[in-house]
Amino acid sequence: MSTIQLRTSVPGPRSLALMKRRDAAVVRAAFHATPIFVAKAEGAVIEDVDGNRMIDFAGGIGCVNTGHRAPAVIDAVRRQLDRFLHTSFNVLPYESYVAVCEKLNAIAPGKGTKKTLLVNTGAEATENAVKIARAYTRRPAIIAFEDAFHGRTYMAMAMTSKTHPYKAGFEPFPAEVYRIPYAYCYRCSYSLKYPACEVFCAKHIEDTFKRVVAAESVAAVIVEPILGEGGFVTPPAEFYPTLTEICRKHGILVIADEVQTGFARTGAMFASERLELDPDMVTTAKSLTGGLPMGAVTGRADIMDVAGSGQLGGTFGGNPAACEAALAVLETIEKENLCARANALGERFRRRAAKWQAQWELVGEVRGLGAMQALELVRRKATREPADEETKQVAQYCYEHGLVLITAGSYSNVIRLLMPLVVTDAQMDEAMDVMEAALAHVTQRKPALTA
Repeated sequence: MSTIQLRTSVPGPRSLALMKRRDAAVVRAAFHATPIFVAKAEGAVIEDVDGNRMIDFAGGIGCVNTGHRAPAVIDAVRRQLDRFLHTSFNVLPYESYVAVCEKLNAIAPGKGTKKTLLVNTGAEATENAVKIARAYTRRPAIIAFEDAFHGRTYMAMAMTSKTHPYKAGFEPFPAEVYRIPYAYCYRCSYSLKYPACEVFCAKHIEDTFKRVVAAESVAAVIVEPILGEGGFVTPPAEFYPTLTEICRKHGILVIADEVQTGFARTGAMFASERLELDPDMVTTAKSLTGGLPMGAVTGRADIMDVAGSGQLGGTFGGNPAACEAALAVLETIEKENLCARANALGERFRRRAAKWQAQWELVGEVRGLGAMQALELVRRKATREPADEETKQVAQYCYEHGLVLITAGSYSNVIRLLMPLVVTDAQMDEAMDVMEAALAHVTQRKPALTA
């Protein structure tokens, strides 16, 4: 028996009416992936204003690994509402801020004693990590990667790769940001093949120091352990050990942007743990709080303490309700063993997706780690031409048939999975049924390829 029953068309009349109001009142640039207005959500299921119930594979863009309205999170926030909502930690501190920092210091990847700064968003976290790195090293330059996404504020945009819709028209960006190719084996920038390439992409940073920016000018390399918006690209096992060894040799800090990969998504609390990435600083946000806005920078204490009193902070950073939510999230992940659940969900998806890849020309690659899985869609496997329009059609078919998911990739041709890790096996199977039907539908609509 299906767990999701659509009772009206999608989008329904109430969503359409709200969309008209949205168009009149909200800026055009505030994009949304579906024309559906949500009424309520629980676990991995959302219900819209027209009564349609759908499985959520977007998870608020990876913010609800513990599920919508996780009971422990809701209880923690309610208790805080009865105490106080805001004082600003910079004026009157409170215990929950300290407790979150203690917990992140204990679990974040990287060696040595750590300290943490709490902020509001992932973009704010990456910007503060750059500030700290520059202050510590007294160097100006930052190296980021092609296909990276680090946020929409100005320094974060400078480090972000994709031009449209994120960067075009907003120039100029902050200076001293340099970009190098990522370990995107499916579309290798050097036209090499792994493992024969011996992770040339990681070693090539030495050439960057000779031809682009001097090593002694580089404060930090910032990297998403697995690309998020860039298409869930997972690097080979040797990539990070090689890259970090080179950075250590030149006194360059390594910043791991775990905003999307963090908190059990990849089958470990942090993706760095699974990829042998040993960062000096880690940025987090999204699923840290189960749905409330908060980000963090966690790093070696000697690095984090280089800034003087008042140089880091903000009015709302480490909001009390968000801090209580974060503590509940971290406890829930441990109690419900969501890291193991992520691995089980990933395996369940890959078994099914492997059949799609064998069956259809449209599915070029299946990739990911843990529950952070993706399909890269192409028009022809031989040419790997990005199937961007077909990807839109797959996403639309899915939400019209009870599954909300979002796309990714520099070429807008990747379907990514960001379902809550509390999704049931039955819901997971039903969602994959919809995905399979969507791929079949789009494949049948494609014109025949000519030789």
